[in-house]
Amino acid sequence: MPSSQAAGKTRLTIATVNNGDMIIMQGLSNQFEEANPDIELRWVVLEENVLRQRTTTDVASQGGQFDVLTIGSYETPIWARRDWLRPLNLPASYDVNDLLKPVREGLSSDGQLYAVPFYAESSMLYYRKDLFANAGITVPEQPTYAQVKEWASKIHNPQNGVYGICLRGKPGWGENMAFLTTLVNTFGGQWFDMNWNPTLNTPAWEAAIGYYVDLMQNYGPPGASSNGFNENLALFSTGKCGMWVDATVAAGLISNPKESNVYDKVGFARAPIENYPNGSNWLWAWALAIPKTSKSPEAAERFIAWATSKEYIQLVANQNGWVAVPPGTRTSTYENPNYQKAAPFASIVLRSIQSADITQPAAQPTPYKGVQYVDIPEFQAIGASVGQTMAAALTGNTSVERALQQSQTSTERFMRHTGYIR
Repeated sequence: MPSSQAAGKTRLTIATVNNGDMIIMQGLSNQFEEANPDIELRWVVLEENVLRQRTTTDVASQGGQFDVLTIGSYETPIWARRDWLRPLNLPASYDVNDLLKPVREGLSSDGQLYAVPFYAESSMLYYRKDLFANAGITVPEQPTYAQVKEWASKIHNPQNGVYGICLRGKPGWGENMAFLTTLVNTFGGQWFDMNWNPTLNTPAWEAAIGYYVDLMQNYGPPGASSNGFNENLALFSTGKCGMWVDATVAAGLISNPKESNVYDKVGFARAPIENYPNGSNWLWAWALAIPKTSKSPEAAERFIAWATSKEYIQLVANQNGWVAVPPGTRTSTYENPNYQKAAPFASIVLRSIQSADITQPAAQPTPYKGVQYVDIPEFQAIGASVGQTMAAALTGNTSVERALQQSQTSTERFMRHTGYIR
């Protein structure tokens, strides 16, 4: 046993993201410490872009700062292949087969699980039922982006502090580019052709990004290029957005009277589509993994099993109500009548997660997997760079055409430099 633990307690350092469900977990973690008096938890809670940077640097450099990492469906298989993560060996009581299949498969490599989902999500459309009723709009379960633009024009009312639509504008491969990649997919585009040539200077990208910039400049809130998931969640919860397309995990937050001023006015629909339905709704899990460098892997595995268990879901339900439980992870949650009753969005979320196909994200065949990301290590850098350029197009600092040409050139240069293309 390492000498640091000889004093009695094993200290686990946990890196996580400052999203609502994780903050609830941190608040309930004293119950884990009471049940495991030999373990002490230390939390490092970071904003999404910073978390990704810190955890990537730490595992790549074998820094060993963290015992538990909060990572996603993108990193898990890549890091597993690089031998940066410990394979998980959970007890039978954990019931691995209860984890939703698309989510479980996304966190595995060669059939071995390397991370367990704390919550999982697809994307969907949220809208204000009261504003839509006043405007005489009926929303089908599967809306189109043409309808979204028309609806935004009818409910946009900036004089009264309500904007037609809120969408991510904050640059980052997992921020604005997560949404924009699904938009490009459904407009018929993709990141790369089968020979890894970038395809950002194509009509599909131009149509999708042109649509987005036009929609947001006419009907979006001011300063949209600073808004990521959490900023838009705050805007929607305080009644400032008529519509919002984003992660399904927000459904529980904006339906919760403790968190939202509009909890009783929210309508739910599938993520909108344009001419190609596949790839219009993403698939993501925020998951807990143990880096190879953890000094206390057994204690770390005990913690991640607790935080993603059926018992933990029941604990959140007891403390905060069923509407607040971490969504998207377990079949048993969706089969639970208490959850179905508390969560009117449950069936749409489940269908969205189950219909997301990471193997066929685009209209044309792709050499990569992933709906709102590309499953190569280089995508973090490419997505971050293109995300900055798209934010410049959104603010009007550059034209859509110029932004796409610049993104095409920089991505081509990167793919050539890393040997994907000659």
